[in-house]
Amino acid sequence: MPRLHLTFACGDYDRTRALNEETIRPDGIDLTYLRLPVEETFFRMMRHQEFEVAEMSLSSYVVSLRTDPSPFVALPVFTSRMFRHGSLYCHADAGISSPEDLRGKVVGTPEYQLTACVWMRGILGDRHGVPFDSVTYLTGGQETAGRIEKASVDLPDSVRISRIPEDRTLSAMLAEGEIDALCTPRVPSPFVAGDPRVRRVFTDVVASEKEYYAATGIFPIMHVVVIRRDVYDRHPWVAQSLYKALLAAKEAAYANLYDTSALRFMLPWLTPQLEEARALLGKDYWSYGIEGNHETLATFLRYHHEQGLSKRLWTPEELFAPESTESAVI
Repeated sequence: MPRLHLTFACGDYDRTRALNEETIRPDGIDLTYLRLPVEETFFRMMRHQEFEVAEMSLSSYVVSLRTDPSPFVALPVFTSRMFRHGSLYCHADAGISSPEDLRGKVVGTPEYQLTACVWMRGILGDRHGVPFDSVTYLTGGQETAGRIEKASVDLPDSVRISRIPEDRTLSAMLAEGEIDALCTPRVPSPFVAGDPRVRRVFTDVVASEKEYYAATGIFPIMHVVVIRRDVYDRHPWVAQSLYKALLAAKEAAYANLYDTSALRFMLPWLTPQLEEARALLGKDYWSYGIEGNHETLATFLRYHHEQGLSKRLWTPEELFAPESTESAVI
């Protein structure tokens, strides 16, 4: 009997590499793995549903749930997790010496619904006295002019938001002081170039993120894996098959990362940093599934709803294919 052929669009990650290299194969499935930049994957999947399986922004996926039936079914596989305190940048002369100073400022963001920005708006509101509607937002291309929202958003009137001119970029506007701050997943080019006019809002990012984790126990989730609805409806078994394979690939990545015979990545203190991460966050610090991630998911869903991106408050259990949330035991 032939195996089901599926195309999987995803980033180039250690935790998924075994599927790309076919050292781990999902039961009954042949995967064509497309290594694409996340922005391209998200855009093509959200706008055109080009792939049978794809990595997707958690926020974009929750936005997609407003359609009944929704076009995608998610797996509790978190291909990207990242603390995002380092994603806030400001102009050196904007009068921002602490996160609290963002109140009343003009903040750029490539798209309002970006997962990283949903997290940071929520964190600023919860912990720094900066409600999401206390700033003015400008959206548009960060490095290339003309970026648009992947999914249309219907925001409350309390959100002051508009697009930048079509021939301008957020990075250039930040460097010139035309916006006070920028919230973005990607490091803006002026900061990469060492432009003294641009700096981070949190001056000690690592310390701030460790303090945040110690206080909340949250390691933010950025991306999930989704199956196109028509594929899932025809073959519901693919959810469990893919979940098992992705979980095995993550476990293989853990083992490879802790191989001290030769450094797998060009980080001189990779091993002690890994050991520190395990000590602070737990051995399975990049866990999949709902168990162990319930509070993280619930917090994100609260932020998403409060910020006007979802019309109702979803629960973590409603997000994922039920076949991927339980398994047989012996």
